[in-house]
Amino acid sequence: MEIVHTHCAGLDVHKKTVVAAIMISRPDGKVYKEVRTFGTMTADLLELSDWLSMQGVTHVVMESTADYWKPVFNILEDGFQVLLVNAQHVAHVEGRKTDVKDAEWLAELLRYGLLKPSFIPPVGQRDLRELTRYRTTFVRERATLINRVQKLLESANIKLASVATDVMGVSGRAMLDAILEGTASANEMADLAKGRLREKRPALIKALQGRVKPHHRFVLAELLCQIDGLDETITRFDEQIQTYCAPFEEAVVRWDGIPGVSRCAAEIIVSEVGVDMDRFPTAGHCAAWAGVAPGNNESAGKRRSGRSRPGNKALRSVLIQAAHAAAHTKGTYLSAQYHRLASRRGKKRAILAVAHSILIIGYNLVKHKDIYRELGGNYFDQIKPQATIQRLLKRLENLGCQITIQQQSVPAAA
Repeated sequence: MEIVHTHCAGLDVHKKTVVAAIMISRPDGKVYKEVRTFGTMTADLLELSDWLSMQGVTHVVMESTADYWKPVFNILEDGFQVLLVNAQHVAHVEGRKTDVKDAEWLAELLRYGLLKPSFIPPVGQRDLRELTRYRTTFVRERATLINRVQKLLESANIKLASVATDVMGVSGRAMLDAILEGTASANEMADLAKGRLREKRPALIKALQGRVKPHHRFVLAELLCQIDGLDETITRFDEQIQTYCAPFEEAVVRWDGIPGVSRCAAEIIVSEVGVDMDRFPTAGHCAAWAGVAPGNNESAGKRRSGRSRPGNKALRSVLIQAAHAAAHTKGTYLSAQYHRLASRRGKKRAILAVAHSILIIGYNLVKHKDIYRELGGNYFDQIKPQATIQRLLKRLENLGCQITIQQQSVPAAA
């Protein structure tokens, strides 16, 4: 095979050590090989960078091992062409597994150009991505604590969650504070309801008649304290993310215009996908990378499971959430698509299809610098009106109706 890179290195990265193997092609056709082991402290990684520079290395490759590759990448990205590869794509020969063999094997594959690098976003996008992912973690922790509050209320015979949609809303939080004080009656706590929840006052009185003991109040106070702390943390993250989103504000606004995509979801999507859509050959490649495209598994002329691959988990998760929100909108194309597919293919597949559509729409909006234009909830009826008529006629006939179709005449233009 033809040698693509003459001065390359393979790194086998661990928590405390990095094994580096270099392969340098000499003019006489021979290959110079050397293996060294370095620590993972910043000073050790700087020493690794200096050694690679002295050897004339231009390309470096390493596997994406947990988060251990990040410190190494941060040190080497400015001085070398660093390739991060999927460990599954670099299968080693069975029975010869050592750190040195791993590093040499990586260098050998890099030397012949047989490795496909993973996408590493620019520094600004990496910083934004880290912030949005940590915010998502805190949001999930908050949801877990709210579930524990509901579990505690059930233990105390308080059925507030059966009446109020949001236990931690303004009304719900006021009632929880009253439960902590332990002096208000069920009628008095029900009077704390605001807005439309006041219409459910009789049900609230029954739901708030429980058996709250001192240990219930103690646990509830601790849970509410943690929730309040997370609320403050999430607010600070929102402010910080708003600052880091400044270079990407145009793309965030375009994503935010799609039904079902909130400002928070748009920030997460931009942090994962970025604004340079040219790195994806087509919108389909972007959908496959995100894990919302149908799988491609065919053999002997038979198509097997069409299960989508995992893809980018953070991006796939937020797209699924946006798809659920879009499915509940009224008079939109995405809502019509969901209901059209859910009746035939099931709700889960319909949600994944809507998530796929959201990503395709956003990809084109950002790439072509366009704004979202709503097609309407009757879009599918308009593209094939005759098929819609036949489908509705068949439903009426199944109900025992006899229908005569009379086409409405369209007045001629003056």
